[in-house]
Amino acid sequence: MSPTEIQRPDPDALLAQVQTEERKAARGKLRIYFGASAGVGKTYAMLAAARKLHADGHDVLVGVLETHGRADTAALLDGLHRLAPGALTHRGKTLQEFDLDSALATAPALILVDELAHSNAPGSRHPKRWQDVEELLAAGIDVFTTVNVQHLDSLNDVVGGITGVRVAETVPDTVFDRADEVVLVDLPADELLARLRSGKVYQPEQAERASKNFFRKGNLIALRELALRRTADRVEDDVRAYRIEKSIDTVWKTGGALLACVGPRADAEHVVRSTARLAGQLGADWHAVYVETPALQRKPAPRRELTLKTLRLAQELGATTAVLAGRDIAATIVEYARDHNMSKVVLARAHRSWPWRRPHRVRIASAAPDIDLIEVGGGKPRPAPMAPETNTVILAIDSGKRRAQAYAWSGAASLAAALLLSPLVGYVDLANIAMLFLLVVLLVAVRFGRRPSVLCTCLSVAFFDFFFVTPRFTFNVSDLEYLITFGVMLAVGLITGHLTAGLRFQARVAAHRERRSRALYEFARELSGALQTEQIVDTTRDAIARTFRASATLLVPDADGRLQAPPGASADLGVAQWAFDHAQSAGLGTGTLPASPLFYLPLVAPMRTRGVLAIAPEQQRWMLIPEQRKQLDTFAALAAIALERVHYIEVAQDALVNMESERLRNSLLAALSHDLRTPLTLLVGLSESLAASTPALAAPQREMADILHEEALRMSALVSNLLEMARIQSGQVTFNMQWQPLEEVVGSALRACAAPLRAHIVRTELAPGLPLVRFDAVLIERVLYNLLENAAKYTPPGSTIVIGGARHGAMLQMSVHDNGPGFPAGRADTLFDKFARGERESAKPGVGLGLAICRAIIEAHGGKIEAGASPTGGASLVFTLPLGTPPPGPEPESLDLPDD
Repeated sequence: MSPTEIQRPDPDALLAQVQTEERKAARGKLRIYFGASAGVGKTYAMLAAARKLHADGHDVLVGVLETHGRADTAALLDGLHRLAPGALTHRGKTLQEFDLDSALATAPALILVDELAHSNAPGSRHPKRWQDVEELLAAGIDVFTTVNVQHLDSLNDVVGGITGVRVAETVPDTVFDRADEVVLVDLPADELLARLRSGKVYQPEQAERASKNFFRKGNLIALRELALRRTADRVEDDVRAYRIEKSIDTVWKTGGALLACVGPRADAEHVVRSTARLAGQLGADWHAVYVETPALQRKPAPRRELTLKTLRLAQELGATTAVLAGRDIAATIVEYARDHNMSKVVLARAHRSWPWRRPHRVRIASAAPDIDLIEVGGGKPRPAPMAPETNTVILAIDSGKRRAQAYAWSGAASLAAALLLSPLVGYVDLANIAMLFLLVVLLVAVRFGRRPSVLCTCLSVAFFDFFFVTPRFTFNVSDLEYLITFGVMLAVGLITGHLTAGLRFQARVAAHRERRSRALYEFARELSGALQTEQIVDTTRDAIARTFRASATLLVPDADGRLQAPPGASADLGVAQWAFDHAQSAGLGTGTLPASPLFYLPLVAPMRTRGVLAIAPEQQRWMLIPEQRKQLDTFAALAAIALERVHYIEVAQDALVNMESERLRNSLLAALSHDLRTPLTLLVGLSESLAASTPALAAPQREMADILHEEALRMSALVSNLLEMARIQSGQVTFNMQWQPLEEVVGSALRACAAPLRAHIVRTELAPGLPLVRFDAVLIERVLYNLLENAAKYTPPGSTIVIGGARHGAMLQMSVHDNGPGFPAGRADTLFDKFARGERESAKPGVGLGLAICRAIIEAHGGKIEAGASPTGGASLVFTLPLGTPPPGPEPESLDLPDD
């Protein structure tokens, strides 16, 4: 073992490490092949590594893998066992997905699962492929997988801002961070573009589109930088974990992190600003720390507030701040730097001090020769404020009173000890009396601290000489040996008081930490049992009042995202809404509306902001203390998570109720429509026979028979809609997908809808040369019929209805629009809901299922349907169908012509 690794690890940490390793041993290993974009060679590198392991005798199974038509990648599959894909049926279509159950049953030593961010088809066990991988790992199966940088949750929006394309399929960063190994597959932008042009990334037509959009050189360079930085962050975490595991206390200069040392002097602000500039030039992280020793703790309140404001400035400039408790400033800084592997320490230039006191830079250099020291020259300090704040004056007066009382008590204790011990002269040896005086010094140091103990020591020596050393009641000394006694007594008293005061300070720090830990534990325990928002509000308010001595108001948003203040709250809703919308703190002690008497802290949960805490502290000074802010942020995070948990409990309950209601409604629809269909069919036939009976009916009876026939047809269509909706919702519809022209379906829909359209003008505007489209003719005819009937129903006689069709990119766009009154204002988005009607209290027949059926059919075909305004001022309904690539038609037969 090297000299840097000889420190013995903590037994508790060693036990925890053993337990962690035992859990890891039972879990499979995850290796992620990570790249900046498609085409860098992730799948190829994964297959190459798998083939090598297979050649060495390992059990390797290819679970799911996409070659994207790349011949070199497909060639690597030869000789590897492949898992057959599973088949899933969704809305009449058969989809192929990764067969998780077969993979678990096969239980290979290693399985390849490509495209970690892939979304599984509806009906799969898990909605995401990374969840399948988690189950494989839990079963003890090793997994190789691939992922691109744009699929990481934390970078998804960043990549979207760079490329203009925001992918919907993402992987949580925790999955990436927990991977046992991450292999970066890197390729320069020029080489990747060359691969794209040569057809090694996409097919030629796809490659041409990609080169004009996502695969621009600037995009690829930025994505490559993101991938390299994210990999470097993970490697840095691995280095830190290894150093902790091996108890390595020396600094490894693998990063350029800076540590700014903030002191009580006015030049501390210059140190912070200089470190921030240096960190920006180096592109490095930086920390700012203040070491609070017992001596610094006794600084006047204005000096301490200046230090806290400097730390606040460092935090605003991007630093991680901390207030450290310790007796030795240099040793504490070195310990912090080593714990966080910080190779550079920035501190102010040393001022003149006593000759026997070594400057901090010298002591740091002596204790840690592996750390670089950067000394910053003193900047021009800011002038002190002319008048301190009222709270500062009050604190200074209270502190002065407490110090005066401590000195008075220490003097009184020495005098009382002298008076009480005077009668013991002649009975008790002077050495024992001196010990009793030292006991008084010790008690004073425990109770009042170092400086009162110094006063008590000096007075005890003087009283010992005056009351007990001959000649008594004078300060004359008859024997020079007593001078040694006085000196030893003074030294022992000073040393005892110093050590006791230091232990007292450490005990106070430990007690404070224990109180903070207990407060967090109690708050988390109380929140864990909260099942309603009101309980979380009350618990949070009480916990903050108890822990921070501050009144708090928890503001939660309504359904529209607007914060609501409880009765009697003094919070400014404008400031609180700003903090909620921007997910940033505002008010007291911040850079946004700092004159506000309240501090507004947003409750940011993993999914969204759940509310705002409005806090009114008794003393504004505590807002500047980093430890207080960190603890308050922890309280806010716990409250936000609790609010989000309650929200999703309510969402789950509502979803369950809706599912049961939907199931019941579909069952009733199916039952009613099925039972009504047979008698309605019979009624339609009888009414038609009645109208055509011989001898012919009289005119009034014939009119009644026609009305009966029309109403029977309408009721039959209504029941058919009910039954069709129930079948679609239950997934029982089987699609007959064929490549066919859309013009034929338009014609059949117009013929079927001839009766409702007889009072309207119908025009078709289909673009010439429309390609073949793959669809179910019966269902698309039903869509067109419903749209035409809807247009005829809600427009006055004589209106014009236009059927349009044209190619729109990779989709075929069909439209039905009219010049009628149009859709009701604000209701276009709700018209496709079941039982939604264009006019709520309308005499027009129907139950509001026609457009709902249209949407279900179009979405099952992979298209979309939307409602909007017509170019002629009426209503417009537009739906799209994917074009795809139709199969080649049969070649014409050659004709053998006779020779002339």
